[in-house]
Amino acid sequence: MFDSLSDRLEGAFKNLRGDGKLTEINIAQSVKEIRRALVSADVNYKIAKDFTDKIKDEALGTRNVLKAVKPGELMVKIVMDELVDLMGGQSVGINAKGNPGVILVAGLQGSGKTTFSGKLANHLKNKKKSRPLLVACDVYRPAAIDQLTVLSEQIGVPIYSERENKNPTAIAQNAILHAKQHGFDVVIVDPAGRLAVDEEMLNEIEDIKNGIVPTETLFVVDSMTGQDAVNTAKAFNERINYDGVVLTKMDGDTRGGAALSIKYTVGKPIKFVSMGEGMDTLDIFYPDRMAQRILGMGDIVSFVEKAQDQFDEKEAKRLETRIRKNKFDFNDFHSQLNQIRKMGDLKSLINMIPGMSKMTKGLEIDNSAFKKVEAIIQSMTPQERGNPELLNMSRKRRIARGCGQNIHEINMFIKQFDQMRKMMHKMSKGGNMNQMMGNLGGGGGRRR
Repeated sequence: MFDSLSDRLEGAFKNLRGDGKLTEINIAQSVKEIRRALVSADVNYKIAKDFTDKIKDEALGTRNVLKAVKPGELMVKIVMDELVDLMGGQSVGINAKGNPGVILVAGLQGSGKTTFSGKLANHLKNKKKSRPLLVACDVYRPAAIDQLTVLSEQIGVPIYSERENKNPTAIAQNAILHAKQHGFDVVIVDPAGRLAVDEEMLNEIEDIKNGIVPTETLFVVDSMTGQDAVNTAKAFNERINYDGVVLTKMDGDTRGGAALSIKYTVGKPIKFVSMGEGMDTLDIFYPDRMAQRILGMGDIVSFVEKAQDQFDEKEAKRLETRIRKNKFDFNDFHSQLNQIRKMGDLKSLINMIPGMSKMTKGLEIDNSAFKKVEAIIQSMTPQERGNPELLNMSRKRRIARGCGQNIHEINMFIKQFDQMRKMMHKMSKGGNMNQMMGNLGGGGGRRR
C-alpha cells in the first residue's frame, strides 16, 4: 500500500539530509519532488499544488525557528501534518443508532460494496455488540443476493431478501419493519450498483434513501481506480449527499490518489478502509495513522490493536507458564500461528511495524508462508508435537516425506524453533516475558 508514493517522498526528503538548514532553494527543490510524487500517485494536479504550496509556506515560516531540528526531519513533520489535514484531520465514526439504525451502502458494481456490507455487519456484531441485519436490494443480479447470503453465513449475521420483489425501496422498507419486529438494532442495506455512473442508478439510490431515511449513508469506492474514484465520489455526493466514504482494495497496487483526494474534493470524511478478502479485514480510517504509513513510519498503534483483538488472557497465562518451565512445544507454536493469521493479511501486518516495510521490500510475503510450517507440524505424531526432543533423524526423515519437504528444511525449522524456545525461556527468567504479558493483559484486549 502506497509503496511507490512512499519511495518517492523519501527521495524528496533525502535531498535535505546533507544540508545544515532549510533554505528557499532546498525547500523549493523538495516541494517540487513532493508535488511530482503526488501527481504520479494519481492526485489531481490542483490538489497537489495547493498541498505543496501549504508545505512551502510552513517550511519557509519555520526555517529560522527550529534550528535544533535537522532539515529532513522538519520537512517530514511538516508533510505529515499537512497529510493528516488533507485526509480529514481526525477519525469520524458512523451513526448506527436508532430503532433500528439504518445504514445505506452505495457504490459502483465491482467496487467491493457487497463485501464491505458483510465486513461492516461483522464489525458491528463483534466490536459494537450490535445485532445487524443484512438486506439484499439488488433486484437485477440474482448472484448479488447469493453473494450476500454466503457472506452472511460466514459471519453469522441474518439476511433479509425478497427474490420475487423488484422494488428495492419496498424491500428495504419491509426489512426495517422485520428488524423492528425481531429485535435487530442495525439494518445494512446493499442496493444495486452499475459498471459506471448513470442516471437510472442515481435515481434508484436516491429513491431508496428518500424511502428509508437512513441514519448513515456510505459511499464505497475502489481505491485502485485513482482519480476516477474521486470523480465517481463527486457524482454520487451531488445526488445523495452521503455521510462518509469507504476505500476498498487498499491492499492492492494502489497509488494513493483516492485516499489523498476524496476529502479535499467532496468534503466528506473517509470512515473505513478495507484490505483483503477476509471478513475481519476492515479498519476504521485514522488520518494520522495513514499519514505515518505513507511516510514509511509504520502504524504500531493499529498493529497492537489488532493483536489485542485476538488476545486470549487465559491462553497467554498458560503459555507464560509453559515458557517459564521450558515446555513450549509445537502445539503451542501452531496455536500462536493461528492467532497471527486471525490478525489479517501478513504483508499488511509487517508494514505496520516501523522500519519493516523497507527491510522486506522486494520480498514476496503472503499468508502461504505459514503453510510450510503447518505442513511440517501436521506431519508429526501427537507425541512428537508435544515432545520436540523426540525428533531424531529417522523421525525427521518420515516428517520430510509426509510434508513433501527435504531433510534440510526440516532441520532448519527445528533449529529455528529450538533457538526461539531458548530465547523465550531466557526472557521469561529475566522478567521481560512477564512484563510483555502484563502489558497485553492491561491493554483492554477482548477476553474469551
